[in-house]
Amino acid sequence: MDTVTRTRPVRERPAAVVLTEASQARIAKLMGEAPADAIGVKLSTPRRGCSGLAYSVDYVTAADPMDERIQTPGGTLFIDGGSVLYLIGSTMDWVEDDFQAGFVFANPNAKGTCGCGESFTV
Repeated sequence: MDTVTRTRPVRERPAAVVLTEASQARIAKLMGEAPADAIGVKLSTPRRGCSGLAYSVDYVTAADPMDERIQTPGGTLFIDGGSVLYLIGSTMDWVEDDFQAGFVFANPNAKGTCGCGESFTV
């Protein structure tokens, strides 16, 4: 009996995190100033703060096959494989004003945040 191999079209997955133009521009600026061995920046959610999880953005020097990758015009954003479930559907923005500058996250998975805004819980 002959077997027929069928290939289904591969549907591209949506990115786990939506990046605003401002956050993409900031990633490009970071990569322009990055150490020579940096291959991108990595978003993770380490355990810390009053609520349990915090957002962390750091340079990355080696790719981890478990990480999600988002290509931007200025460089690659890696999302820690263990953090993806906490971040799906989030928007990452860069906000700068007279008093502070930093990445800001609109995370639909966050059930609460601490009073200082440094950490969140899911």
